[in-house]
Amino acid sequence: MSTTTFPPSDPLTWKQADTDVHVATRGGEFAGFVEFDGSAHLVRDNHGAELGVFDSLDDAFRALEDANQPSRRGPVFPSMLPRAWRRRTRRARA
Repeated sequence: MSTTTFPPSDPLTWKQADTDVHVATRGGEFAGFVEFDGSAHLVRDNHGAELGVFDSLDDAFRALEDANQPSRRGPVFPSMLPRAWRRRTRRARA
């Protein structure tokens, strides 16, 4: 499994693979595809999971673009630090 990540500014690149199939890539990596079944556009991600069915090709493109947006990461450190990292209170010496 690839763990390659791309900057959000790197857009999806679309190519029409067949009359009813459009394939998306980002930075040379497969990102998903849109298939037209005659009545609707079916969107699948890079793992083949169905993302939805859309009436227009533009809506299908947008859905795959939204699904490929990098997720925002939480804080580097959790709000509660592990016990080993907590500072112990110490009594003052006289």
